[in-house]
Amino acid sequence: MAEIKNYTLNFGPQHPAAHGVLRLVLELDGEVIQRADPHIGLLHRATEKLAESKTFMQALPYMDRLDYVSMMCNEHAYCLAIEKMMGIEVPIRAQYIRVMFSEITRLMNHLMWLGAHALDCGAMTPIMFAFRDREDLFDMYEAVSGARMHAAYFRPGGVYRDLPDTMPQYKASKIRNGKAIERMNSNRQGSLLDFIEDFTKRFTPSLAEYHSLLTENRIWKQRTVDIGVVTGERAMNIGFTGPMLRGSGVAWDLRKQQPYEVYDQLDFDIPVGKTGDCYDRYLVRMEEMKQSNSLIQQCVKWLRANPGPVITDNHKISSPARADMKSDMESLIHHFKLFTEGFCVPEGEAYAAVEHPKGEFGIYMVSDGANKPYRLKIRAPGFAHLAALDEVGKGHMIADAVAIIGTMDIVFGEIDR
Repeated sequence: MAEIKNYTLNFGPQHPAAHGVLRLVLELDGEVIQRADPHIGLLHRATEKLAESKTFMQALPYMDRLDYVSMMCNEHAYCLAIEKMMGIEVPIRAQYIRVMFSEITRLMNHLMWLGAHALDCGAMTPIMFAFRDREDLFDMYEAVSGARMHAAYFRPGGVYRDLPDTMPQYKASKIRNGKAIERMNSNRQGSLLDFIEDFTKRFTPSLAEYHSLLTENRIWKQRTVDIGVVTGERAMNIGFTGPMLRGSGVAWDLRKQQPYEVYDQLDFDIPVGKTGDCYDRYLVRMEEMKQSNSLIQQCVKWLRANPGPVITDNHKISSPARADMKSDMESLIHHFKLFTEGFCVPEGEAYAAVEHPKGEFGIYMVSDGANKPYRLKIRAPGFAHLAALDEVGKGHMIADAVAIIGTMDIVFGEIDR
């Protein structure tokens, strides 16, 4: 019988959202992992330091570029921290819009995770379906902000603008004839709220498709059941949050435990796992998508019935309407000064956290009374998860490292920030 040897192996890059920057140095006993040392590549952009040389408003778009799969959730925490320090009251309609887009963002994140995690483990088709659904979610982003990804839609005091009454339409081209275009535009005849409502109805059968592809799939269960087990107590001790913590049976969700915006007025459940393995975390995220879909439906219903302002009437904070800027010189000057000089935040400090798709995303901000943050620190959920890779991976086979990286839902924009 051949002698089992110890190896040191370069493993990766593996997870698509890592964009080629995660390298695991594995110390192996045969094929069994004894130690996993994550090496992060050159993605560092010094976001926290850059923010110290930008006004509060100018630093906001940097938040989109942290976890670039969950853009508006990053903006949300940043705006909440500023609002806490300034004592700003956000209009109720803006709060509902924020919650709706936070849940749309959760769907975007979990669909990306689902497709990538399945692809990593050898299931080729789910990513095709996931990107089909994400395309509609990107269209929702684009309708309100003009950008498919880096939206900068949440603003201190509310949101950039109200929801549009019309949706962009596809036009006939050489590739598609009039009949195909008519079919593609069938759910774009009304407002953005109509488009979102149509999506929520279509997403329920879509979610059933994902379940039929994976949940009872024998190979999927072989790759995920009893892999990367973390107990509830250990998950809390090493700083897990979000689905990584709830998958271990701990029902901790900031939307319930420390409600912000209008989450305390909405009806939703917090799914938890039992075993704390990759399969449980998969089931938790799948159920979260169902709950997010329900939350979006509740927000749509409320927003239809309740018009109103979407940003604070404090004009030191909010910019004038674009129509006013084009006809009124004072409004143009106001807009220019707001985006160049910005506004001053009172001296003090604040921490604001949101239930980000990956866990607790927090912004700790210190102000010295100037128009720029004196200090900005970001609590990225993925950082604690990646740090646990050595512990979670120990004793597993090389192939299981793929499933463990996938279940952590790692995006390096927030980790190596």
